[in-house]
Amino acid sequence: MTRRGTAGLLLSVLTCCAALLTVGTAAPAQAAGYRYWSFWDRTGGAWSYATQGPSTARPADGDVQGFRFAVSEDSGDAARPRGAADFAAICAKTPARDGAKRVALVIDFGTAADAPSGETPPRTRTACARVPADATTADALASVAKPLRYDTNALLCAIAGYPAKGCGERVSATGGASASTDAGADAASGDGDGGPSVGLLAGTAAVVVLAGAAVWQARRRN
Repeated sequence: MTRRGTAGLLLSVLTCCAALLTVGTAAPAQAAGYRYWSFWDRTGGAWSYATQGPSTARPADGDVQGFRFAVSEDSGDAARPRGAADFAAICAKTPARDGAKRVALVIDFGTAADAPSGETPPRTRTACARVPADATTADALASVAKPLRYDTNALLCAIAGYPAKGCGERVSATGGASASTDAGADAASGDGDGGPSVGLLAGTAAVVVLAGAAVWQARRRN
């Protein structure tokens, strides 16, 4: 093989490897998200993703909690509730009462882009729930935003009837949806770093090794 032929072979190998790496890095852009209601606690003027579900969380008098409907991959990129979230303002017209507690709730129905096909999200609302002292967040929400809808796994599917159907469904990058109630489960099992997979890198390395061997054989014949 001539030097020109050897150079051509090396160029072909490098082009092939570049194409493989481009495919590997571009694939995560098609990662799916999940359309669901996320649950938040208001602490020190900022929202933090709740560590308990609304059916087990028991807020104290004066707490502010929020719900946001959106498409997100997992809790790390979940959209926070929007709008005012001040307890004094939300509960200004709800006086304290013995044996009860007041919980300020912010309910953000999300954007049109995140809405299921054919549905329009209501405007963000706030409400002051006055409930028994041992009530859960789910109890507080039910007292001010019926009807609520849950699935068989106790996942909150709808607040004030929105959305009318669906529950934690997987949404593709093109907007299509498929049934799922394990919001974020598939995302948690992915690579997570946006880079090429180990299998892809191993395959690329194998191509480079084989090409190198071919070049060495060609030079040996010369």
